[in-house]
Amino acid sequence: MLLGFKTQLALNNKQRTLAARHAGVARHAYNWGLAICKQAVEAKQKLPTAKVLRTAAANDLHKRLVAEVKKANPWYYEVSKCAPQQALRNLEQALKRWRSGQGRFPRFKRKGVRDSFYLEGSIRISGNRIKVPILGWLRCAEILPTATPKNVVISLRAGRWYISFKYEAPLLQVEKTGDVVGVDLGVNRLATCSSGEMFALRAASANDNPKPYRKAQKRLVRLQRRVSRKQKGSANRKKAVMQLARAHRRVADIRLDNLHKLTSYLAKKYRVVVIEDLQVQNLLKNYRLAGSLAVRVSGTESFCGFYEFRRQLEYKAQLYGCQLVVADKFYPSSQLCSRCGHRQKIPLRQRVFRCERCGLELDRDLNAALNLVQWYLATCSSRGSDACGDPSGGVVGVNSATSHGSQKQEESRDATNTALSQIGVFVSVS
Repeated sequence: MLLGFKTQLALNNKQRTLAARHAGVARHAYNWGLAICKQAVEAKQKLPTAKVLRTAAANDLHKRLVAEVKKANPWYYEVSKCAPQQALRNLEQALKRWRSGQGRFPRFKRKGVRDSFYLEGSIRISGNRIKVPILGWLRCAEILPTATPKNVVISLRAGRWYISFKYEAPLLQVEKTGDVVGVDLGVNRLATCSSGEMFALRAASANDNPKPYRKAQKRLVRLQRRVSRKQKGSANRKKAVMQLARAHRRVADIRLDNLHKLTSYLAKKYRVVVIEDLQVQNLLKNYRLAGSLAVRVSGTESFCGFYEFRRQLEYKAQLYGCQLVVADKFYPSSQLCSRCGHRQKIPLRQRVFRCERCGLELDRDLNAALNLVQWYLATCSSRGSDACGDPSGGVVGVNSATSHGSQKQEESRDATNTALSQIGVFVSVS
């Protein structure tokens, strides 16, 4: 399967200059093509992508770029031709997303904001070095996979250059020590498993979500205030902006590291992982959750990582031979009793589930994770052994059309009661 690899580069002064030139040419070509498309939209004319699909419109724009722009700007010939070509392809994809209603109209790129460029051609890898056109041999921060990528993307993020590419990786056969596990994501804790495991990496305790943004918020506010007090265009303001960008990069790296460790652990250990189909945009409509789920960072929304958690599990399930099952988004896992199946609504502030029928007292997230396992056992057993797909790996979405009081769910509740006794949770019976 195809995997993406991204690592930091250690560039010398000459390579940094060449990389900055490539990023500048790519940005200039993108803005030039966007200006043409914007004029066509304002004049109610057809866009360059109206009659053709995929790369044909980008090729037409590139021919016009060579004829009009390159002759007037000789510094275009100092960089690889792949940089402006791919920039126009990215513009075409952005326009297609806008026309299909999947995104807003593209905006002009600014210097220093998500600078990147694309290279292809003769690329070689040797240990922790990679050879790319124009720039030559580049030293990386870690050993690279033994592959021969066809193209690479070099990007700048908070003063550091990174390189990324795709390569063909073999599927790994990992011996599974666990069978089926339900995972419930939360705000207070990063994840709670039906096995009783609670994950909050790098937190003060297992009962706390890392929330790196909340922990770094005071420092970010102080750095942002320092930026606002500097004069625009001054060297001191550039230094302050760089300090703020590095602080935000550290927050993002901590969040990403937590998610990678958790998803790798689940995909390697368990044969089947059951999660919910969470709609984050709908969760943000609840003002009690919005402050914890998302924050505004430089005009973009940074979530707790619910979508990234699922995205990583999807490809790691295929890589490590795990089966990822996504439950129906309307399945009330937080409202059902994992022992008797009684449904009741509980407020968000109540972190302990207390069943009104059988008197079960259980952690709210652990109860939801156990319900996900029950849902999987009831749904798959009622539809056959292969109803949920190939157990060797993959992503399966199953619609929960099974009634909550079926015989299959009664059998799964018996298994849940056994699991409750094994993990040693407190059960109160009235």
